[in-house]
Amino acid sequence: MTAARLRDTYNNEVFKALQEKFQYKNVMEVPKLEKVTLNMGLGEAKENPKVLESAVKEIGLITGQRPVITKAKKSIANFKVRAGMPVGAKVTLRGDNMYFFVDKLFNISLPRVRDFKGVSKNSFDGRGNYSMGIKEQLIFPEINYDDVDTIKGMNIVFTTTAKTDEEAQELLRLLGMPFEK
Repeated sequence: MTAARLRDTYNNEVFKALQEKFQYKNVMEVPKLEKVTLNMGLGEAKENPKVLESAVKEIGLITGQRPVITKAKKSIANFKVRAGMPVGAKVTLRGDNMYFFVDKLFNISLPRVRDFKGVSKNSFDGRGNYSMGIKEQLIFPEINYDDVDTIKGMNIVFTTTAKTDEEAQELLRLLGMPFEK
């Protein structure tokens, strides 16, 4: 398997650019992408277990890694949810899998979103992590439109080692994240 193209870009270009811009004294201070987490909440899984199966299959196709089924921690009577019921699926990507996914997301999937003007700059959490939501899984090229029974959205969280949001934003911008103007 070949090395991830985005990892090479980080090592050869982004690392040096961040070091120059923020004047880090130590090379260990330069922020890097630590992990990417995809989460798909499936409230309708309590009535229809097939929804959970299709979500697990689709996330597996998108990421190339088998997702973990998340279960409810507490019972909530208003939502008819009992503790231990499956309510979603998630995947945590690290290493080459993470770089392959991020490269595909930035360069192939996000441009396929209808009326796409860029992702918001306001979704940082104050500690250098970025969260975004996707309304439909159909933007990924691995998903066959004819096999989809329901359109499901997902949350994607980029966890970085950056100390501030400004550093994290610069890191993601240099990696190719299309921020809105």
